[in-house]
Parts: sequence; structure tokens; C-alpha cells
Amino acid sequence: MSTTADPPAAPETLRGVIIRFAGDSGDGMQLTGDRFTSASALFGNDLVTLPEYPAEIRAPAGTVAGVSAFQVHISDHDITTPGDAPNVLVAMNPAALRSELAKLEPGATVIVNVDAFDERALAKAGYPEGHDPLTAGDLKGFNVYEVPMTSLTRQACEPLGVKPRDAERSKNFFALGLISWMYTRPEQPTIDWINQKFGSRTAVRDANLAAFRAGHAFGETAELFDHPYTVAPFEKAPGVYTSISGNTATAWGLIAASQQAKLPLFLGSYPITPASDILHELSKHKNFGVRTLQAEDEIAGIGAALGAAYGGHLAVTTTSGPGVALKSETIGLAISLELPLIIIDVQRGGPSTGLPTKTEQADLLLAMYGHHGESPLPIVAAYSPSDCFFAAIEAARIALKYRTPVFLLTDGYLANGAEPWLIPDVSTLPDISVPFTTEPNHVDDDGTPSLWPYLRDPDTLARPWVVPGTPGLEHRIGGIEKEDGRGNISYVPENHERMVHLRAEKVAGIARDIPPAEVVGDLDDAEVLLVGWGSTWGAINGAMERVQADGRRIAHVHLTHLNPFPSNLGEILHRYPKVVVPEMNMGQLSRLLRAEYLVDAKSVSKVKGLPFTAGELESAILGVLDD
Repeated sequence: MSTTADPPAAPETLRGVIIRFAGDSGDGMQLTGDRFTSASALFGNDLVTLPEYPAEIRAPAGTVAGVSAFQVHISDHDITTPGDAPNVLVAMNPAALRSELAKLEPGATVIVNVDAFDERALAKAGYPEGHDPLTAGDLKGFNVYEVPMTSLTRQACEPLGVKPRDAERSKNFFALGLISWMYTRPEQPTIDWINQKFGSRTAVRDANLAAFRAGHAFGETAELFDHPYTVAPFEKAPGVYTSISGNTATAWGLIAASQQAKLPLFLGSYPITPASDILHELSKHKNFGVRTLQAEDEIAGIGAALGAAYGGHLAVTTTSGPGVALKSETIGLAISLELPLIIIDVQRGGPSTGLPTKTEQADLLLAMYGHHGESPLPIVAAYSPSDCFFAAIEAARIALKYRTPVFLLTDGYLANGAEPWLIPDVSTLPDISVPFTTEPNHVDDDGTPSLWPYLRDPDTLARPWVVPGTPGLEHRIGGIEKEDGRGNISYVPENHERMVHLRAEKVAGIARDIPPAEVVGDLDDAEVLLVGWGSTWGAINGAMERVQADGRRIAHVHLTHLNPFPSNLGEILHRYPKVVVPEMNMGQLSRLLRAEYLVDAKSVSKVKGLPFTAGELESAILGVLDD
């Protein structure tokens, strides 16, 4: 008598899935999520990620405050958000389960590392004495899989001679192997990455490989799971794609801008969450002529950058909200000197230290007004992780052409989130080079050629940009008010008023040099116009699709240029009966729109340190429509 093993069950096809990995900050959840994301990108899925970090640098291990999570939404169609509620939670310990369970959709799948659910760990997570969520009914209504990840990882690593405590560090790769089997992710990209990343540390490499393969084999051979799942690739436009985060895209955009401007790039920065990765990434690219300075504080960072701008560089400083406050005096100096400088503010929850690892959009008014005197400056905002690349180039273009500091606003959600990005053809990028002044631009009354450092271009009102040391063009600039044209120090009241107006007119004139605002959706008969900026773009698009599917008429305009506004924005706002502005603040853009255009712009606010979900905005929009 012979028997034949049942063939493996065919994967069930899904349109998309939202997976959330959660564990202690030392459990490697960000790495696990990042590797699953990379494998999904190589597989061809569309994806959006939401990494979440604990705010404390070293929160007590096993506590809710120390939970690190990574959410990834993969699909076979175009998506713009990391998803409203996860379909799957991988919880590495009790704290992760307690922290994340309420975020799941009803009936979601919960995979727990059952080895971690001992009495001590339950107590550290804040569960009452004697309460075990795995047996007490907390998980009623969910599909629960209890997997002994820690002990199985130890067993897999035991033949390698790895000590049990060292083997435990690889349990995140066991989880990655299991989820990779469960959603039919290709194994080889992860195996290649482990070999490359840990090649110089043989024991670590072998332990991680063994854990990954053990997790994959467990999914395939254990009788816990009926079958795996698959999400088909998304049919994208042809080209070369990569998965990119907002901070990396910003760094690459700055490099591209320096190449298109034919100028060396200088970054003067002080590390601050969540902007530090821009400094880290730029420091790797000295081959492109990039110079980076990790200064002793925020003030030194922008001071060095402003000096580089004076010396003829494409100059940048990066920070978050608290750093902007420290840089404000030097921002005022840059406005007075009229030198090109890019100030990148990766916004986070505030005030003060606030929520340093969480996202917010609360620095718009700080960028607009957070410097003394009458001192307007342009503001550009990125709307997605990959758009940070193009927003950086646009900020550089404006700064160089108009000789002005420019704010580039991103936020923690964009900075740390990732999405597939079609790498652009370099030949399609704009030429943003500007000439230095190398000859005298004025003839004095006695016939002597000279340089007037504030003699302006009649079209842009930009002053000359002279590299120090250019023969015959020696000149003096400073923070004290200058005489129009000549640049000599002047305390004449009429001159000061003229200079204030000229600086304001220069920034206002940029509106002629930016694209008009574009409305999408139901252009002519929408019941409401959504006005967004920054990272709300994805959630607004998701909400629009749902509201339109319900038969309602809705339009959307998303602003990249926040100062000056596009020249046609006023006409657009007055075209629709209701205007709604979703923002991760208390209504900053809505205040500006009300003041500038006298429209009843209604604010939809969220200040929880988390981005909007499409569901939240759908409810808010329907509430406005039904009011």
C-alpha cells in the first residue's frame, strides 16, 4: 500500500493586504517591515508604508512605551495610503499586542510569538495580574495563530553553535520568513540582502539565514494555516523603479538640483529627529561634490550653510520645528542679504520636544511668520515620499533664481514612509543654473565701472550673486539695512520702506513663475472643494474615491506652493459652495485662505501624531456635505 502526500494548497489571491509588524524597539520590527517592503517592491506590488518609532530613546524593554511598529499596505492597484486598519498583526510580545490590537479591522489575523507571553512580560506590558490576553477572551473575533517564534529560532540556530541569547536576536527574521511564505514573497532578495548586510559577521549572517528559512518552512509545513495568499503585481508604466523614503528622496533631489545648477552642494546641519537621515544620506555622496557638516548646534549649522551660499554653493540646512526656532535669526539675515538658501523642515509633533518620532503639519505658520520684521520668503511643500525629490529641485530653483531663502516642508510621515518610485530620466530634469556676476554692473558718475550689489534684475527683482574674491567686484553686505542699489548702510526711513516693499514684491512675483493650481475630481459641479497641502494628499485621494463611489460630487486642489499661492487659487476657491481644508494641525492653512481670499474655509484637524486615514476624511467630508 502506498500513500501520496497532499499537494500544497494554491495561494488565495487578494487585491491587497495591510500588515503591521510590532514588537519591542530591540526586536528589529523596522528592519523586518523594510525587508518585506523591498521584497514586495521587487515582486511588483504598489505599496505605501507607515513606520512608527517609540518616542523614548531607550524606553523600558517590554513596555507599551517601547513598542516599535511598521505598517505596510501592498496591492495590485494604485494606492496612496498605508491603509486604515491592518488586516494582519504580527505581535512579538504582550506589549505589542496591547498597543496595537485596537487598530485592527474586525476579524483580522493576529500572529503572536507565544514564547514571549510569560507572567513577567505580561506584567511589564501592563496587564492585570493573572490576566493572559491569549486565554482571557481579548482576541475574540480575530483569527489567532500562536507561533513559538523564539524557541523555534533557537532550534534553527542550535546546529550553528550560536548561543541561545544570540539566536533570539534573529527571531524577527523567523517572523519575516513566515510572513514571506504566507504572502508568497520571493525569498531570494531577502537571502541576498542578509548575505550582503552581514557578510563580514559570519555567525550573525548564518543565524539570520537559518531563522528566515525556519520561519518560511514553518509556514509551509505547520498545520496552522490552510493556505498562503498572494497579491498580484501592479501594472505600472515601464521603467526602472525603486522603493524610496521621503528623506532619501529629499537627499537625492538636492544632489540632482546641484547637478542641474552646476554648483557644489553644501549641507550644514545638526542631527534632529526626523530629519537626520537627510544628513546621513548626503554624507555618502562625496563623489557628486557634496560637502556635509554636522555642526555643534542648529545655529552653527545654518550659519555655515549661509556662508556657503555667500561663497557660491547650493546651500542647505535641515531640521525640524524646534531647530527652525533656533535658526530664525540667521533666516532673517539670509532674507536681508538676499542669498539663496534652502531650509528643510521635516515637521514633527510639538511644541518643544513634543512627539519627536511622530508626524504633524504644524509648522506652516512658523515658516510663514517665524522670523522678525517684514520678511516674507517662499514656501514649498512635498506631498508624497517620492515627491520630496521634485520638491527639493523646485525649492532650489526658486532660491537660486530669486536669491532668497526658501522653506521646504516635509513631515515625519513622508520622511520615514516609502513607496515605489519611477526613477526619472535625468534629461527631463530642468536646468536651474544661474550666472554669477563677473563684471561691473554700474558706471558711477565719474565714469568708473563698479558693482552695485543691490542693483536688481527688472524681471525677478533678484540682486547680483558675486563669488567673493572676484577681481574688481569687492563689496560689503550685512544684516543692517542697505541702500537700494548701492548696498551702503542706510538708516533713511524712505529707503527702508522701499527695501521692505522690494523684498516682498520679489517673493510675490514668484507666483508668475509657478504652475497654476490644478483641480481634480468633479470639476464643474462639485458640492465641496478639498484643499490640501503636504502629506494629506494620499488620504484625501483615498477619501475622494470613497465619497464619489457613494454618488457625491467632490473636487480637490493640492498645493505645493504655499507662499506665494498659485495665481489662480482665489478664482478656484470662489467657484465651489463649500471649501474644506484637512490638516494635521489646528487649521493653519484654513486661516491663511480665509485671510487672503475671504472664503469660509472649514478646517478638518488632526493632531494625534498620526496621519489621516481615508476613512476619517470620508466621514468628515460626508459630515460637511450633509450639514
